[in-house]
Amino acid sequence: MDFIENIDRIIFLFLNGLNSSWIDQMMFFLSSFWIWIPIIVLFIYMAVKVFKKKFWIPMLFVIVCFAFTDQGSNLLKKTIKRNRPTHNTEISEQVHTVNAYRGGQYGFFSGHAANSFGLAFLSLLFIRKKFYTIIVIIWASLVSYSRIYLGVHYPSDIIVGIIYGSAIAYLLYYVCKRMLNKKISLVQ
Repeated sequence: MDFIENIDRIIFLFLNGLNSSWIDQMMFFLSSFWIWIPIIVLFIYMAVKVFKKKFWIPMLFVIVCFAFTDQGSNLLKKTIKRNRPTHNTEISEQVHTVNAYRGGQYGFFSGHAANSFGLAFLSLLFIRKKFYTIIVIIWASLVSYSRIYLGVHYPSDIIVGIIYGSAIAYLLYYVCKRMLNKKISLVQ
């Protein structure tokens, strides 16, 4: 386990060290609440376009997905109690931060990664349009990477968040299909 943690730390310090003052505020913005608004508006637009009057179905499941990913992340952070890089006394002085943002005490696993990939994966399962898939995956990847850039998550926090969010999304999509007893997507 120590070997894996050391590799995680080395990769984190490398990625976090790839910073530049001109990109700091963009990465800070990518971790903010505001970055969610355009992707949610796009999702609602696509849901209405694809599902017409039944657009509420994917919206309801995305809300449930967000609840599961967000609360799952919070529960594990409080259970595992792994310090964020900014709170790890061994490396905190080496960590690049932006606007003195350090995050909460614990960081395993990333709620941003779980939430963004949960939304991305579930919504692309419903929408199934190539351009939408590309946009939402790039968006979720940037949101997730911004957490390493800001110094508040190790790569393993992000990877586990992505896996958890994607698994919850797939499980909810499966449940939705079973509940309706037919294929959800109107697009083949």
